[in-house]
Amino acid sequence: MDGDAFTGIGNGMQADNKVLQTFQKSFVQVQNILDQNRLLINEINQNHESKIPDNLSRNVGLIRELNNNIRRVVDLYADLSSSLVEASSDGDSGGTLKSDGKPGHKRIRPG
Repeated sequence: MDGDAFTGIGNGMQADNKVLQTFQKSFVQVQNILDQNRLLINEINQNHESKIPDNLSRNVGLIRELNNNIRRVVDLYADLSSSLVEASSDGDSGGTLKSDGKPGHKRIRPG
């Protein structure tokens, strides 16, 4: 009987460990993208200061890449948020519901 009491605790710890691994993976991905953005911003600034037409034209693509990276970071945080809501509702049958009874963690992507 004593073993049964610890089974639930072990499962909870495994779930917590999985959530922590998801956090770590997401934050490593975010940090890598932010590091890349820092390099992009430095290059964009150098190109802008040079006022060389080819460098200024190159900035269009660099800024596009920067914007895509920002979207990826937003998506990673949204996915992480959804994962947390799912993990918390797995342990709690109540979950988060809006006043219309639908889950409150619906993701909306900008157009």
